[in-house]
Amino acid sequence: MMTSHSIIPAFPPLSQFFHRKRCYLALPKKKLPRAIRRSPTAMRYWHLLSPLDWQRLPARPTSPHHYQPTIPYAAFLAACLVKLDQQLVSMGKLCQFLTEHPESQSTLGFPDPKNLPTARHFTRMLRTVPNDLCQLLLDDTVRLLRDEATALNLPFGQIISLDTKHILAWVKENNPKAYFQKPRFDKSDQPKGDPDCKLGCKRKRNIRLPLATPKTNPIPAHGINIGEYYWGYGSGIVVTKLPDWGEVVLAELTQSFDHSDVSYFFPLMAQVERRLGQKPLVGTFDAAFDAFYVYEYFYSPDYDGFAAVPFSERGGYHRQFSDAGLPLCAAGLAMPLGNSFWSKTTLIHHQRGRYVCPLKNGDHPAKTCPVNHKNWQKKGCKTTMPTSIGARLRYQLDRDSARYKEIYKQRSATERINSQAKELGIERPKLRNRQAITNQNTLIYVLINLRTLHRIRARKATRSAS
Repeated sequence: MMTSHSIIPAFPPLSQFFHRKRCYLALPKKKLPRAIRRSPTAMRYWHLLSPLDWQRLPARPTSPHHYQPTIPYAAFLAACLVKLDQQLVSMGKLCQFLTEHPESQSTLGFPDPKNLPTARHFTRMLRTVPNDLCQLLLDDTVRLLRDEATALNLPFGQIISLDTKHILAWVKENNPKAYFQKPRFDKSDQPKGDPDCKLGCKRKRNIRLPLATPKTNPIPAHGINIGEYYWGYGSGIVVTKLPDWGEVVLAELTQSFDHSDVSYFFPLMAQVERRLGQKPLVGTFDAAFDAFYVYEYFYSPDYDGFAAVPFSERGGYHRQFSDAGLPLCAAGLAMPLGNSFWSKTTLIHHQRGRYVCPLKNGDHPAKTCPVNHKNWQKKGCKTTMPTSIGARLRYQLDRDSARYKEIYKQRSATERINSQAKELGIERPKLRNRQAITNQNTLIYVLINLRTLHRIRARKATRSAS
């Protein structure tokens, strides 16, 4: 028996069901029924959603719940995009909207406008629909925007930026007015309202502790913490900028809030490579991504690619290297590699090398150190670092160059996308399930890309008319 969790390619293509299900998103405007063309709401969402290739989505098997009609995946996901665009806070509000606009139901592809599913059924579908279907829609928006960029002779996806956004779970532990006899931020005490959310910290590096108790919010100065703790999730996005036209979301990933920022890097880059067909040339990130494998990913001897990342405090900024790539000691001498080992306790398993004192480990050991190093009487100076070329690039990157500063400015593209996503309700979803939140997040970025697509087309039409 086939269920909604079966493998997606096993389903027949939705194009076999389009006309029987009366879904008009794949039809041109002149073939739409007169009732739909006369409805401003129906035509608004036909115009917004019709650029997507809805026929790529598989058909949904017959529902085992005979009291509920079988809703095609295309109709349901299109209705969710309408819900986000209308900023409806619940599935009940969505059902009310569709009931008040029956022409929109036919446009989206609901099989029987007179027998609309219940809000509970919509909620059940949101937490059971495979996220791969939502990613198919995001694939399509990237393809459409890439075609528009090609027509405008704009570079697409060569420079990318990555950032994460915190998402608060809908649990009472995140409500500062709720009373608790025990600590609300105990990671071993899972909230009952959401079994999937995790505890995490949103750090704020630029906060200074006040010297005195503030007047508006009388909290003792010594009790203020520079970190904000939440139960919830995180959303990571990769964005590219079309100069003077807007920003495009290339990839997105939702994880629980206990995952670090750098854990988003490789999964998101895999999505970007699949959608672009190649690796991006340059990437810009915040200091949380100051890791050797980020620099190594963008390095290539064939082109001048690099990662524009601020240097974090750990490890010392003034480390120098020889022409052969060996670190220099305090006396300015190249330190040979003593031995190497594999580090398997970090996020990325990698090889690390121990570089030793060149004066005590050469063919002719010296009797004194030119700088009188404090460890000279022992085995001399030594340092441990990854053997990857990314570890050297991390120190040698010129962060004062004009090119670095120009590239790093483009990191603001992710801030603008996060601002749009926040307006669509990504920060405080009224959902209590990770799969539902993951699907809604993907659809939020699909809607943002669709809006960008229509702004570009409208601007092009205005230019052509003038």
